[in-house]
Amino acid sequence: MRRVFVVTAAAAVIAATVAIPAQAVRTTADPAAATGYVVLFKEGAAAEDAQKAIRAAGGTVVKVNTAVGLATVTTTNAAFLSAIKDNAAIDGVARDRIIGSVPKAAKTAFGARATDQANAVEKEGREHGAVKRGRNPKAEPLSDLQWDMKQIHADEAHKYEKGDSKVLVGVLDTGVDGSHPDIAPNFSRSLSRNFTVDVPYDANGDVVDGPCEEEPDQSCNDPNDVDEGGHGTHVASSIASPINKLGISGVAPGVTLVNLRAGQDSGYFFLQPTVDALTYAGDIGVDVVNMSYYIDPWLFNCTDNPADSPDSRLEQATIIKATQRALNYAHRHGVTLVAAAGNQAADYTKDYLDTSSPDFASVPGQAPYSRTIPSSCVSMPTEGEHVISVSATGISKRKAYYSSYGNGFVDIASPGGDVYDTPDNTRDITKATLSAYPKSLAIANGEIDADGNPTVNYVVKDCAGTTCAYYQYLQGTSMASPRAAGVAALIVSKYGHRDGRNGKTLDPDTVEAIMKGTATKTSCPNPPAYTYTRILPTGPTVTATHTCEGTTPSNGFYGKGIVDALRAVRL
Repeated sequence: MRRVFVVTAAAAVIAATVAIPAQAVRTTADPAAATGYVVLFKEGAAAEDAQKAIRAAGGTVVKVNTAVGLATVTTTNAAFLSAIKDNAAIDGVARDRIIGSVPKAAKTAFGARATDQANAVEKEGREHGAVKRGRNPKAEPLSDLQWDMKQIHADEAHKYEKGDSKVLVGVLDTGVDGSHPDIAPNFSRSLSRNFTVDVPYDANGDVVDGPCEEEPDQSCNDPNDVDEGGHGTHVASSIASPINKLGISGVAPGVTLVNLRAGQDSGYFFLQPTVDALTYAGDIGVDVVNMSYYIDPWLFNCTDNPADSPDSRLEQATIIKATQRALNYAHRHGVTLVAAAGNQAADYTKDYLDTSSPDFASVPGQAPYSRTIPSSCVSMPTEGEHVISVSATGISKRKAYYSSYGNGFVDIASPGGDVYDTPDNTRDITKATLSAYPKSLAIANGEIDADGNPTVNYVVKDCAGTTCAYYQYLQGTSMASPRAAGVAALIVSKYGHRDGRNGKTLDPDTVEAIMKGTATKTSCPNPPAYTYTRILPTGPTVTATHTCEGTTPSNGFYGKGIVDALRAVRL
């Protein structure tokens, strides 16, 4: 998961979505005068009645997703929320991200998200000093570094099924570098879409995506084939980097990748873009989507938490309802939904102390606060219905130290990396997972020298003739989820049937059943209370104990087991 780190038919008409263009269009509203909301229509209510209520409350509809009944709204009415929330045609209201240009008091320094524990997990082990690596000329050159592929027998599965180009896999993430040499052969620009607009600053003036004029394209509207965060490219490569004698191979190296960009450069994922991406996936015949994210600004959404204000409860209830409607829509349209379990090292079936939410300021002065989260609260989309939730394993097959878990929450496990899964509990970056990295980011971050050679231990370069490509090590449930999504794509490729669009399809429930039925059943540790020990490079030793509940066929660490690509395609 980002912080955790999370599509496409030519000129497809989005029949169920009104006013959602191929690329999101930035509004010119003045943030000092206008406030943004997302408004959820009551199920069964006429869309015109809901929009009439919005106008009567002083709102202006920017766009509407009619498949879900969700509208993006701007208003100058300070009492808009109270004026509309009880209307019979309205089911929920939530504040949207800030609209328009930079606040007058905006800060100018760029910075990492302070509350982003998952981001810290994914970037852990990033030290300077290039590492010399050899190439394997008999296979994909960097295949010897892909312990993750061997763990789930994906390399062996390719003898029987590499994936069908008619199978579409949507990457709901920060974008995909469609020009990366180890992604481009399987990337569909015609189907890919960007549903986001870069957000320079939040309402407190803190940097989010940064000034538009400092973007590579000097615009807050990014093309549908770029990734200025790097996360989405890593995810896409894990799923479907081709077998082309360059770099690595993905789990399903023959399928087609569709960029369904729903996340900001900074790693935030807001409600409307994620909903729009999911319904678009259903409309164009996407077969599998990977969702390595949670929907901001709440890590967990509660409807009755006494620590929250009534407006915050309404906002969280709106996120739950709108997201579930979108998940239902995609599922009905044949999309297998795969999501990361989270990097909080938390048991989602137990009470949890959350200090990270709300993690985005949509109004001045807004900041995270502490609240106890009961298991009745949900993190979306990973706890949504029809979603396959994926925990992460390390190279030894133990549950990764950062991976969240819970008996009845985790559906399946998949390799996501664990840099402390070593004999002496010290950090080894090669125990993370290796996937594609945009060259533009490596240059911008100073990670390669003037000759194009890596200067840091987490970036790897590989060349085939005059074509060179870059890869980076990351760990997280964000990395586990796409490997499971790759197995799902192999299943659709192997057992799917024609879908009427010159593509393939397979019922998502069937895909899930095959994934779970062919997974390697993995027992809880013995004893089930497992203590992780990490000796940090700075010296301190950190320990944490996680308790695995359940049985070998189904438990809180591994769900129904670790995915197995070979068994999945050899039923």
